Amino acid sequence: MLIQTETTPNPATLKFLPGETVMGAGTRDFATPEEAEASPLAHAIFSTGDVEGVFFGRDFISVTAGAGVDWTYLKPEVLGVLLDHFASGAPLFNPGSAAGIAVPAAEAIDDDPADADIVAQIRELIETRVRPAVAQDGGDIVYRGFREGKVFLALHGACAGCPSSTMTLKNGIEGLLKHYVPEVESVEAV
Repeated sequence: MLIQTETTPNPATLKFLPGETVMGAGTRDFATPEEAEASPLAHAIFSTGDVEGVFFGRDFISVTAGAGVDWTYLKPEVLGVLLDHFASGAPLFNPGSAAGIAVPAAEAIDDDPADADIVAQIRELIETRVRPAVAQDGGDIVYRGFREGKVFLALHGACAGCPSSTMTLKNGIEGLLKHYVPEVESVEAV
């Protein structure tokens, strides 16, 4: 099995491409070793001791190294974990654990029912134009709500903590949404 790697705009994160489907639907972000206990693969990657984030996309795994960690040494360890996992055919998640990404209630913004058409346009643009581009960079973006002209989005994977994420949100995503949906005044990360 050949696992390719790609750099991401976030210098702390590498994208690993195993050449097969990782998540059949949705994505999953693990920000702590405790969260990673739901997945044998994420747990094993965190067990290297030098990892502060693991993200599963459709056909990739993004791994974020801890501060000051040199990818020269961490990359072979992560590749070994990935090879062992995919060669063994082990499940991605432990039985009974939630597989796909969940929107915690505390992070969701209640949409005004009067804005249903606007919200539908925003969601479609995010799904068809934004998410595919963000996935190419090893991350994901999730709609959290629309209120009083503001779109609330959450960044995951390589995008979370990326030095260029603010620029991406403001110059890229905000510009796109404002162009197609005039009711959008700004985009905020939550």
